[in-house]
Amino acid sequence: MGYFEGFDSTGFWEDSAYALDHYVEGPPSPEQVAALEKDIGGYRLPASYIALMRAHNGGIPSRDCFPMTEPTSWDEDHIAINGIMGIGSTKPNSLGGEFGSRFWIDMWEYPDIGVYFADTPSAGHDMLALDYRACGKDGEPSVVHVDQEGDFAVTPVAETFEAFIEGLVEASVSPGAPSWRRPKGTG
Repeated sequence: MGYFEGFDSTGFWEDSAYALDHYVEGPPSPEQVAALEKDIGGYRLPASYIALMRAHNGGIPSRDCFPMTEPTSWDEDHIAINGIMGIGSTKPNSLGGEFGSRFWIDMWEYPDIGVYFADTPSAGHDMLALDYRACGKDGEPSVVHVDQEGDFAVTPVAETFEAFIEGLVEASVSPGAPSWRRPKGTG
């Protein structure tokens, strides 16, 4: 099965020095994926996540906002992310790195509902996770927003990781309400 069919990845990643130093890992091998899945609690990563990471293993997306219909601690109509964690453990902000998924569960006491894969501008006060509660550790997780400041409230974001990535937009904030800009060719 192909993932991200029709998805325009042109300009999706911002490969700044910071992104390369803190997020971006080399392409993951099947052995690295299996080892990481064991290290993050036995959760099987979605095939779409692995496919995206094989193309570019973690980093800072230029499309860093996801429109929401339900308010969160971040904003009334969207959430923002800083970066997406790559498959590996050598970079601080990779899934198995110093500030990876288990760090948020073990040190910040985020609920162990799955894999925390994207950090936000709040510096740890809210995160995005692959939520395995409904599907089990081998199923297809949904994406949720978890708010540490709101007693770890969980808000649904997208039905799948692929839908989350395809739904990311650039925000151009002007006086008043934000104006969402979709990349060319995505609707």
